[in-house]
Amino acid sequence: MAEEVKKCDAKKCPGAFIKVILGLVFLALGAIAILKWWGFLMIIIKGCIGLFLILVGVVALAIAKE
Repeated sequence: MAEEVKKCDAKKCPGAFIKVILGLVFLALGAIAILKWWGFLMIIIKGCIGLFLILVGVVALAIAKE
């Protein structure tokens, strides 16, 4: 069984390549930002726990109401 090889259109390939490169760059920048500002990230997460629990409670009540 021979597998088909997808050929990329000459107009679409450069755009797809640029999107992949940009995606990798943004992933790397995000990872660096998380590592650099880990303490601040933990403060934000701890501050959002209460709001998240309230949201979960509201959703649970909405589901129970039906």
